[in-house]
Amino acid sequence: MDYAASLAQDGAGRTAEAAAGAPAQAPDRTPDTTRRGVAGRAADSPVQSSRQAVPQPVVAALDLGTNNCRLLIARPARSGFHVIDAFSRIVRLGEGMTRSQALSDAAMDRAMSALRVCAVKLRRRGVTALRAVATEACRRAVNCADFVARVERDTGIAIEVISPAEEARLALAGCAPLLDPAVPRALVFDIGGGSTELMWLDVDAATGRPRLIDQVSIPKGVVTLAENFGGEIVTRDVYAAMVRDVAEAIAPFEARNGIRAAAEQRRLQLLGTSGTVTTLAGIHMGLRRYERALVDGSVLDVSEALAVIRRLLTLDFAGRAAQPCVGPDRADLVLAGCSVFEAMVEAWPVDRLRIADRGLREGILLDLIAAGDA
Repeated sequence: MDYAASLAQDGAGRTAEAAAGAPAQAPDRTPDTTRRGVAGRAADSPVQSSRQAVPQPVVAALDLGTNNCRLLIARPARSGFHVIDAFSRIVRLGEGMTRSQALSDAAMDRAMSALRVCAVKLRRRGVTALRAVATEACRRAVNCADFVARVERDTGIAIEVISPAEEARLALAGCAPLLDPAVPRALVFDIGGGSTELMWLDVDAATGRPRLIDQVSIPKGVVTLAENFGGEIVTRDVYAAMVRDVAEAIAPFEARNGIRAAAEQRRLQLLGTSGTVTTLAGIHMGLRRYERALVDGSVLDVSEALAVIRRLLTLDFAGRAAQPCVGPDRADLVLAGCSVFEAMVEAWPVDRLRIADRGLREGILLDLIAAGDA
């Protein structure tokens, strides 16, 4: 199956070629198959069962987030890697965690269903190195250890629950090639289901490589905000309350870094990697179906993004669900994500936003290749 066919089958949208561009100060990580999620015990492990049969290196990155389960499988290439298969499914693993602090049975069952599909793809593609990670929902869940054990027992996939700092590092490594070396400072953000990662960077004018100055993970994501404020019915007042809530959460990050001053001096670039910003771009482009090739790397005026948000605010749940780049699975989450974006551009006024439809999984693939695990 070629990449275009995999998109049609799985609804995933990711790059077929990705250039290496890890941040200059990315922390070292000693190669470790346990940390990388390579299941080494089970005889039917998706990695081990294919390693002897297919000697050609094949690497895979699995990201089990608060909202989505996503997989990329690739072969190393001169320009970084070439994607040969992909999978994405909304599982809402963190659903209800604002009340219970535990993964619900229904959420775990949805995630397990998606992970079984991933395990089949890993075996079919002959994956030789895998890193499978989980983020905010599993970080917070009191029953995470039981769930992770169940995943390994049932699928052979060993999931590593990573820290916010590691999540941010991987996301940055994946999207760093999109940074503009002509702009000396950058704010890179990733709006997730359970949290939002912010990275404040210095960009080298000669190489375009970023140096991390500061980073923070705020517990404001599309799922958590939608559960706290409501997602199906979002009035302008409710939306404004979400924006204020996020603004309060990011205020300490601004206070210690003075990012607004760089924005006012036009020395700041904004790079977003999340479903929120790719959705805004897709709607602005008038796409009848999402097309990653048109969205990834595109530039969106902030005024245009805000105009899309104002349009979404006039729609009810059914109207948002009818939008080709939103759909019924995300109609109750899209305005929560928009509120995070709007709070950021109010705090850090810039004219343009660079869109990245790449991030954590691409960062994992580049790590695996650089470490020689391919």
